[in-house]
Amino acid sequence: MHFDTRLVHAGSVPGDPHAPTSTPIYQTATFAQEDALGGGRYDYTRSGNPTREVLERQLAELEGGTHASAFASGMAALTAITRLVRAGQRILAGSDLYGGTFRLLTQVLPSLGIEADFVDTTDLGAVAAALRPETALVLVETPTNPLQRIVDLRAVARLVHEYGALLAVDNTFLSPVLQRPLELGADLVVYSATKHLAGHGDATAGAVITRDERIAERVVFVQNAEGTALAPFESWLVLRGVQTLALRVSRAQHSARRIARFLAQHPDVTRVHYAGLPSHAGHALHASQADGPGTVVSFETGSFERSRRLVDACRLFSIAVSFGGVRSQISLPGKMSHASIPAAVRADRALPEDLVRVSVGIEDPRDLLADLQHALRTSSARVEVRS
Repeated sequence: MHFDTRLVHAGSVPGDPHAPTSTPIYQTATFAQEDALGGGRYDYTRSGNPTREVLERQLAELEGGTHASAFASGMAALTAITRLVRAGQRILAGSDLYGGTFRLLTQVLPSLGIEADFVDTTDLGAVAAALRPETALVLVETPTNPLQRIVDLRAVARLVHEYGALLAVDNTFLSPVLQRPLELGADLVVYSATKHLAGHGDATAGAVITRDERIAERVVFVQNAEGTALAPFESWLVLRGVQTLALRVSRAQHSARRIARFLAQHPDVTRVHYAGLPSHAGHALHASQADGPGTVVSFETGSFERSRRLVDACRLFSIAVSFGGVRSQISLPGKMSHASIPAAVRADRALPEDLVRVSVGIEDPRDLLADLQHALRTSSARVEVRS
């Protein structure tokens, strides 16, 4: 089947005799066993649930993997893959990445004896120089969040594997509709399924996908031992969202391209970060490993105060930290999604304080453009009045 068809046909619950066209929600904590010695396929939802199993099987298949584990959040999924690293080993991560990931790597893992190094993963020489014998895991995003820098996944995978380390790719920005990192050499793919996969802003979820049997066994063990598995109802919500994933991404991406072109030509916008623009430094590389630039656009205005006023002036764009949903959202990453990164670190990594991140939804693009035009005009007028 073609990819869009596979999104809709997730398969059925194992052993279900009724052939439902929508996967049922097995909203139960326990399952009756065959006898005093057990013997049932499921026993306790934390360890296994039919609804979650359908979702995990579908995510693995869509990603070109063999195993998937669904978690209660994207951060739970990220935490699970760090459990593959032992005390005394190190994690190498991209310097431009989600603020919650930075917080996990710098404030939680050190107490477990695991340290993280950060490097510009778009610079292969820098990656090679940063790899150490004790590096066990390399974690990258591409496009990065929020500056949309592009990492050469094939080349990084070769470098990482030469050191005997694992490569994990946070693919939340694009989803398997647009990029499948396992096919490019990654060992693990991580998702905040809250974003594109669920897509409606009503479920918090995460996922880890791999082709490696040993990695999968360890991730499943952690999922069960730490109790971070996705609940049945949320599993169903993600399953429902996945069915329309291609339609939503296609519509939102079409609008994002229009918005990026509009912003790139606007005199009050100093810089636009979007891999779909030919002027983007990683445009050609991204096109060689992905099927589209995605639905998120970041831009700068040259003034933090102006960016703040612009965000406040929007009417259709909700001020919120997430992305990948049906409803368009806008935020200042330095004050919201990346606020957990200290200001000095943000400055050292050239994360502009005036950066605005836009998540484009499925509304009519004409209305979204009108909203941005109004916000830009309003923010400009207020700045002129104050001066």
